[in-house]
Amino acid sequence: MPNTTGQNKSTLRFYTETIEVSRMSAHAFFEAGEDYYKGKRFFWQNKEKTFTLVGLGHAYVLSNDLEKNRYSDIAQKWDDLCACSLIEKADVSPILFGGFSFDPSNNISSEWNSFPSSFFAVATFQLVIQDDQAFVSIHHITEEEDSSAAFERLRIERDTLIHTAQVKELKVHKKPQLLQREDRLKEEYLSAVETVTERIRNKEVNKVVIGRSLKLTFDDIFSPSTAIYNASMEQPESYLFGLEKEDKTFFGATPERLVKLENGKVESAGLAGSVRRGKDQVEDKKLGDALLSDNKNLMEHEYVVQMIRKVFEQYCEQVKIPARPKLMKIRDIQHLFTPIEGKIKGSSSLFEFVEAMHPTPALGGEPRQEAIEIIRESEQMNRGYYAAPIGWVNAEGDGEFAVGIRSALIENQYAYLYAGGGLVSESTSFEEFEETRVKFRPMLRTLGGNMND
Repeated sequence: MPNTTGQNKSTLRFYTETIEVSRMSAHAFFEAGEDYYKGKRFFWQNKEKTFTLVGLGHAYVLSNDLEKNRYSDIAQKWDDLCACSLIEKADVSPILFGGFSFDPSNNISSEWNSFPSSFFAVATFQLVIQDDQAFVSIHHITEEEDSSAAFERLRIERDTLIHTAQVKELKVHKKPQLLQREDRLKEEYLSAVETVTERIRNKEVNKVVIGRSLKLTFDDIFSPSTAIYNASMEQPESYLFGLEKEDKTFFGATPERLVKLENGKVESAGLAGSVRRGKDQVEDKKLGDALLSDNKNLMEHEYVVQMIRKVFEQYCEQVKIPARPKLMKIRDIQHLFTPIEGKIKGSSSLFEFVEAMHPTPALGGEPRQEAIEIIRESEQMNRGYYAAPIGWVNAEGDGEFAVGIRSALIENQYAYLYAGGGLVSESTSFEEFEETRVKFRPMLRTLGGNMND
């Protein structure tokens, strides 16, 4: 029987039931929900491929359009919702998945208009694959005192979804043909790089990240299932995420962890400073070695590490930070990378870490607030959820957030791609433009184009 308990200050009842199933394809389960739950699905797989999460349907949505206190608002609503549920040890914890916008004060009308400042959902049907085990949970959140009939219907639907995912072959979705690629606000981007770099040279700020966008037009609707599956094939060494909202899907394959909290251990990573991969092993090593000694990139990287150090020293003890960065090599690009970990002190929540760390200097700049204001006035676009926190938290407070880069927003036959680079005093518009071209490659390949078109 599903578990529930009431709460005096709430009439909600949070029913849950979990069963273990034979291992199945997470992509097949995501696709099994396409007919009835398209627009209300999510997908997550960590970088190590040890934890995969799929959600179908919305049992409950937590969102806000706040500029201030948006993190604590979601955290409090999640705590209140979890208090309505009694989870037995044998059950898999309910998971809240979603993301925040990069800058809730950005009011530029854009493709992101339907996305609020914060958007999170508890799935009706939740698949978790971990430690070579697969579990499917039903979540039913209601004010009704007797939900036995409704829950029985959900059991039947769950079994149908599991059967579909296990028996039916994964559809081989043909990519629609790419008709047009538009460099959006290219001249404005180049001008912004020059203007902002001059402000950095004048010591107004130390670093600012300026981004730009591409718009792709296809001859048919682009399936979110296809996009997420192709991203997993193109970038197997990255976090994989997908978040649907109505007729739009934000998805990506990001190399960058923002923060992970598990059993009191907190992990993050400094990831800033980059160069392309070489055409062969010799050139690749030469480029990587040069990156490790390049002053501009080392300066960019150090801003990120010092910011994370400051946050960890405030909220953690036993903080461990390597003295020098190493290289993270993924398919198209190599980054300077510094892993950081600590042990949480006090009762700090995952959402407190997310708030304290977003945006890192790798996506915003340094000092943070001044950089955000310059981005807001210089980019002339709305980043939406690009470069912002996306991830999950369970009922125990453990979870993980990544940074939504190497990403795109799909809307029917259109796709919007985003990339940026950190400006310091040595930056030039030509070099920055070329850096964004490299960063666009993973999503362009996933969606059927390339930067050489």
